[in-house]
Amino acid sequence: MKLENNLRKYRFEHNEISQQDLANAVGVTRLTIHSIETGKFNPSTLLALKIAAYFNASLEEIFYLVDDEENDEK
Repeated sequence: MKLENNLRKYRFEHNEISQQDLANAVGVTRLTIHSIETGKFNPSTLLALKIAAYFNASLEEIFYLVDDEENDEK
């Protein structure tokens, strides 16, 4: 299983907030937000919850699991 996310989509649906502005709001660096969006870094539970709370969304609306085998077929 792999953790995927809709973080970029949520940023753009919420006044096109920049990676830097989101990073400042949740207490991380812009590079951390970029790495989460590109799937290079999985956020801690605390960070994932902070991000979801920032967007007033459930955790599952932003982060979701995908079967690795499905990714291999794409």
